[in-house]
Amino acid sequence: MPEQTPATDPVWLGLDLGTQSARCVAVDSTGQVLAAASRPLTSHREGHRHEQDPEQWWTALADACREALSGIDGDRIRGLALDGTSGTILLADAEGAPLTPGLMYDDGRAAAQAARVNDTGAAVWQELGYRTMQPSWALPKLLWLLDHEPAAAGTGVRLLHQPDLITWRLAGHQVPSDASHALKTGHHLVEERWPLREFAGLGVPEELLPEVVRPGSVLGTVCAAAAARTGIPEGTAIVAGMTDGCAAQIGAGALTPGAWNSVLGTTLVFKGMSPHLVRDPGGVVYCHRGPGDSWLPGGASSSGAGVLSREFPDADLDELTALAARSESDAVAYPLVSTGGERFPFRAPDALPFVLGEPADDAERFHAYLLGVACVERLCFDYLDLIGAPVDGPLTLTGGGARNRYWSGLRADVLGRPVRIPEQAEGALGMAVLAATSAGVSVQDAAADMVRIGEEILPDPARTARWTPVYLAFVDALAARGWLDETVAHHARERTRRAPGTQDHERAGQ
Repeated sequence: MPEQTPATDPVWLGLDLGTQSARCVAVDSTGQVLAAASRPLTSHREGHRHEQDPEQWWTALADACREALSGIDGDRIRGLALDGTSGTILLADAEGAPLTPGLMYDDGRAAAQAARVNDTGAAVWQELGYRTMQPSWALPKLLWLLDHEPAAAGTGVRLLHQPDLITWRLAGHQVPSDASHALKTGHHLVEERWPLREFAGLGVPEELLPEVVRPGSVLGTVCAAAAARTGIPEGTAIVAGMTDGCAAQIGAGALTPGAWNSVLGTTLVFKGMSPHLVRDPGGVVYCHRGPGDSWLPGGASSSGAGVLSREFPDADLDELTALAARSESDAVAYPLVSTGGERFPFRAPDALPFVLGEPADDAERFHAYLLGVACVERLCFDYLDLIGAPVDGPLTLTGGGARNRYWSGLRADVLGRPVRIPEQAEGALGMAVLAATSAGVSVQDAAADMVRIGEEILPDPARTARWTPVYLAFVDALAARGWLDETVAHHARERTRRAPGTQDHERAGQ
């Protein structure tokens, strides 16, 4: 980006609709966060159902914007972009008023509809690389709404993804959806169209569907009414955003071919950059279409840091980390969080947690879970390499788990590759980066200017060699239980054997 004087340096807004809050950040062209504010969101859960009030999305986000922008010179604000939760949808009338609750990203009520979707659209889903849709995906939930909501039979009804309601309010009229949020509704990301023949077979009316554009496209500008409600200046560019996982990837700066962002929160989520569509025979990796001609492959595990709060509910995790770092037991635990089995880097609905070895105390048991997450992470890379995804670019670590310095170092050692920890990495920051592309720069150039790396952690080759047998035993245990396909296990073993330093370690042990 060209250098700006402080008086004219543009400000870009990143808006984020999460599960628990709506957030606005104001960021300058160097990546400095000038202001931020958030408002809580509430959910209603009942069994497999998870709903939110769509009107609350608008009021919470508008209030967050007003607070964040109260001290910002409006003349500097040039553009905004918005992310939301993947697969969250609602139906609205012709004026944009919600007719249904928002069915959230993890709402699983549409199992019967998912079976219909997978039968009717099998050839398309195969072509797009993800093979099947889960009940929580948007298209099965759309069929559920069409089957059960009387309002769906009205005239002028519109399908909206979560951000579509907000961009409609901001612009004062309906604007296109972005291809990232449209992925789980079945949008054909290669041919960039809705699969209307399959939709007709499913009973989805064409007039229900929004126009779809690539992320980073300018959708319109903020209207006067929205400016009065939000504090965002009238005329500010509205840029098509992405789902929250992709937004976090942009915020981490993982945007060169082969670059990956590993988000360690309750579960482990992988997002990478590829110059080509990655098709996964196992159906556990799917690709978003990124800005420009890029593709963003990714997958979400059912393992992750959430296991720590379950296994050590009242513990001082900082103290346990210090004790674990001194013990460094070779025991390893499969850190499965979900009761519904595993979904990435393999699909095994019957998978259960296990521990290899015998931890002597809570510190060693704690270390076993830290080590288990690192082993799952390494298996993710082995699987991605097997299916042809580029994996040799820079790796950033984000999410709550990345704040544990020992754990990040352990992950670098187990992986045998450097890791980078950004100063700030959140979806809202990623959307500010994407908004900056409205000035005519690429998302890669905008991220290079706006994403700040706080630390790079290099692996210790001796420690990588130490943890390699533990990783291989972990792979063998998954395969022996029938959860990990032997083809994947074999590739993981062979890739480990070919890794630099492995042969030296093997000779040393002979």
